[in-house]
Amino acid sequence: MKRSSWMRTLGITSMVAVAGVLAACGGGDDASGDEEEEVTVRLTGWQSSPTEQRYFEQTIEAFEEQHPHINVQVDTIADQYMDVLRTRLIGGEAADVFFLDAFEAPGLIQSGVLEPLDGYITDEFDLDDFQDPMIEAFQREDQLWGIPKDTSTLALFYNKEHFEEAGFDAPPETWDELEEMAEELTVDNRYGFGVVTDLARLQFIAESTGAEITEDNRANFSDQRIVDALQPIVDMRNEKEIAASPSDVGAEWGGDMFGTGRASMIIEGNWMLPFMDETFENVDYGVTEIPTVNGEQGSMAYTVSYSMNAASEVKDEAWELIEFLTGPEGMEIWTSSGQALPTRDSVAETLNYDEDDQFAPFISAADYATVWADDTNLPIINSNFENQFSSAFLGNRELQEALEEAERVANEEIRD
Repeated sequence: MKRSSWMRTLGITSMVAVAGVLAACGGGDDASGDEEEEVTVRLTGWQSSPTEQRYFEQTIEAFEEQHPHINVQVDTIADQYMDVLRTRLIGGEAADVFFLDAFEAPGLIQSGVLEPLDGYITDEFDLDDFQDPMIEAFQREDQLWGIPKDTSTLALFYNKEHFEEAGFDAPPETWDELEEMAEELTVDNRYGFGVVTDLARLQFIAESTGAEITEDNRANFSDQRIVDALQPIVDMRNEKEIAASPSDVGAEWGGDMFGTGRASMIIEGNWMLPFMDETFENVDYGVTEIPTVNGEQGSMAYTVSYSMNAASEVKDEAWELIEFLTGPEGMEIWTSSGQALPTRDSVAETLNYDEDDQFAPFISAADYATVWADDTNLPIINSNFENQFSSAFLGNRELQEALEEAERVANEEIRD
């Protein structure tokens, strides 16, 4: 249910420039000339769960019914999505339209392989209907390079039975309350709070004291404000012993840790909802917005666009496909599975996600979340943070030392 460990996501790297020709067309022999010529548009995406795949196919079928002259040829990349996509772009074999994660977008934008979409967008398309952070993730140099097809955000999951046992009648509203409650909830083989230690989950906390994890497209982990923001998480495990990572309890990811009752609270994404319903249907749990950190609301958002190949020879038809898939009708079909959330406010309202107790916290978070995207070097910066922060969280070295090392190595790689 997670995309690439969470987000089943998404290769990491920057990109070199290319261009290739991708021809796609078919033909009907309409003697009268009244029918439009049949055109094939190739669409590439990554492998999804069976449920997601079913809803995706339904969305494509709906498009083809309304655009009978356009045949959509779907190509799924099962593994190493970005590596395969780059290779195809370099070789001139990439599809007309493809999924692009915001995390990887800056590299492809810089390389020149994407078609800017501003010239295709009409007032009727209503770009203002999209949540601002999701659109901004694909904007560079005052141009838009992808339309966000969906999003996922983070919220706090809490075990209602554990809360009742501890005498709590409501989830925490501030981080201080979360720590106090985690202490009471930690008993026997159960931890009050589960922690996933990657930067994609922790960035909003790291930046909660006013610093940013990058400066001028370089790592900025050693900023004392970042160290101060992350130190309480490390201390919850090593000093207070009220928090743990999934690996600490033999779980593969946060969902397993929470579902098996090894953590009473955990910050996870909306992909947890179908996972809990299917795998741990007897667990009584609630979902709420993440407690405020230093008085501010925060979360992470992960978004993916439909982007167009600049080398496509069927750009008008490629835009028709993107326009439908990210329009109200197509987005409603796709996101009605609940495994991904709409990036259009109108679709969230149509599906009543904003009024659903479980979905509402994720929808609310989309308006203030930190989008998992930055400049072209974020992939390098991310991998070095992961290595060193995990070491500090496990108590193998001091956090300050670990983050200084992460910054040094990341910036050396960037320089080289």
